[in-house]
Amino acid sequence: MTSIKEKLKTGIPTIGTWMQIPNSNIAEILASNGYDWVTLDLEHGAFSLNLLPDIIRAIEMRGSVPFIRVAENHPKDIKQALDAGAKGIIVPMVETVEQTRDFLKWSSYPPMGTRGVGFSNANLFGKHFETYSKSINSELVRVIQIENIRALDQIESIFSVEGIDAAMIGPYDLSGSMNLTGQFTHPEFLAVIQKFQKAAEKAKLPLGIHIINPDEEQLKSEIKIGKTFIAYSTDAVMLNHKSNLNWEKLII
Repeated sequence: MTSIKEKLKTGIPTIGTWMQIPNSNIAEILASNGYDWVTLDLEHGAFSLNLLPDIIRAIEMRGSVPFIRVAENHPKDIKQALDAGAKGIIVPMVETVEQTRDFLKWSSYPPMGTRGVGFSNANLFGKHFETYSKSINSELVRVIQIENIRALDQIESIFSVEGIDAAMIGPYDLSGSMNLTGQFTHPEFLAVIQKFQKAAEKAKLPLGIHIINPDEEQLKSEIKIGKTFIAYSTDAVMLNHKSNLNWEKLII
């Protein structure tokens, strides 16, 4: 996780991927393919809390860093994700400075924040409590997702909140909030993305995006224009992408 924070600080792109299917084998396969991090999607995925520790262990075993995208920017969701062992937290639907500051507060132990202190999987139920509790505040990777056009009203202030490691554009929700769902090449959508990019550059905050469909050319393009925190596709999308054959054309 330190290397991810260092990459973000120095402008080196960090590439991860996304999981929605709750399976440790899938986690292990993804983590072994060179991704810096693997995010478990608790907003739209099918994960239950009891499965998180095993999936997190599978990710770490293969040298990647386990992230969790919580269902909601809420102290309960954040606390449970951290206690399960997440080393990075992504919160969805951030639209205001207050929501950003709440995220920082809820993801930090006192005196920096108000996260509940206790034994959990993250500290091996007390065995590594002292080491973990002293390091996690500074080592946790904190990422906000910008997913609504309303965020544009406060975007410079949001991006200036100290303690956020990166911001990430959620393209589907953002386009939906503009009544342009999935129209990622629409001029209005691209103009808003450019405004977010300029605000991030002004604040010197790493900006990223989720590339939903696996496309290496788009990945290269996003890196070229300055994106440094990029989620590359999802487990289910990659399975569909490689499995969807047109059998009628194959059968002669």
